[in-house]
Amino acid sequence: VSPPVAAQDLRALARVMGEGSFLRDGPGGGVERSLSLSQAVPYRAFVLDAPARLVVDFREVTWTGLPDGFDEASSVTDVATGRGDAGWSRMVLSLSGPLGIARAEMRTDEVDGTALVSLSLAPVSQAEFAESAAHVPPGVRLPPVPVVDAPDPGRDEALLMIALDPGHGGVDPGAQRRGQDEADLMLVFAIELREVLLRSGLFDVVLTREGDWFVSLPERVTIARGAGAAAFISLHADALAAGDARGATVYTLSETASDAASEALAESHDRADLLAGVDLAGSDDEVADILIDLARLETAPRSDSLADHIVEAMDGAGVELHPHPRLEAGFSVLKAADIPSVLVELGFISDMDDLANLMDPEWRETVQEAIRDALVAWAIADEARVGLMRQ
Repeated sequence: VSPPVAAQDLRALARVMGEGSFLRDGPGGGVERSLSLSQAVPYRAFVLDAPARLVVDFREVTWTGLPDGFDEASSVTDVATGRGDAGWSRMVLSLSGPLGIARAEMRTDEVDGTALVSLSLAPVSQAEFAESAAHVPPGVRLPPVPVVDAPDPGRDEALLMIALDPGHGGVDPGAQRRGQDEADLMLVFAIELREVLLRSGLFDVVLTREGDWFVSLPERVTIARGAGAAAFISLHADALAAGDARGATVYTLSETASDAASEALAESHDRADLLAGVDLAGSDDEVADILIDLARLETAPRSDSLADHIVEAMDGAGVELHPHPRLEAGFSVLKAADIPSVLVELGFISDMDDLANLMDPEWRETVQEAIRDALVAWAIADEARVGLMRQ
């Protein structure tokens, strides 16, 4: 069984050159694929089943130089190129039958630095092909991403389901400072917060990711909705390229940001999805729909209430807050019309004190308990509010 070909340890940007690039029939019913590049880049190759495909990722290339008539292989029914995961360019060959990777290599010209990436595919049994397709390189996100299809019928309905969303992950590490990634810090915080909430005996919890992998913004909302979440909390800790800022901030959704910094922050959170080829336009179309707007009329004040309770609980626990701890911005991850949603910036990892706090278990526990207390108070107030609306 052919294992996936691991990415090479290189960093560059390349363009495809027509001369030396081809896709044609190989010996014994196989396929030979050659791609000539202006310089060496990391690459990875693997196969997928149902339908049979060969995927080749490069970090990264432009496809404009791909020659006309590139596909001359009878066993390849289609060739598609574009962007794959964030930072990767992808070529997908649709195969007419099971073909395994028999050879994959990159040769670099020592004189001009150009590179030639060659792959040979050979016929294999369907069982061998399926086995190879079951093993893709670590960190690769392939649609569809498994999500929670429906609330678990066996779970205790008396428990309030809370969706925790550790920001970033996988190819999107988020903010980075002093050897620390925002994605890793938020995953640790979310896993610990889950335990705090579960131990209360009042909540059930779903995480939008439980490891270092990429989940698109719409998929995060889908996971929360599929789990029947009563509230959605997205967790972040950003960094400033210039200037000073520290302390926690809680955001709710607004098409008009509270300030320029909030607007820039929302845009940066969306950028990884755009680089990964995720179309966020559909989210804007949904927001424009009158039914979505009507649903949000009810959800928005519930989100505001949740955000206010979190700020109040953090302040009461002695957690340092940003001078303006309650802000609004157009974060795509907050656009679920049917789930009260907030985004908590726990601090700025560009600030040494905030970063030290995030790495301090005692500080994290203080904040996690404050969020738990806020959820308890919010749930009581929300139930009372819903009861009044029913009357």
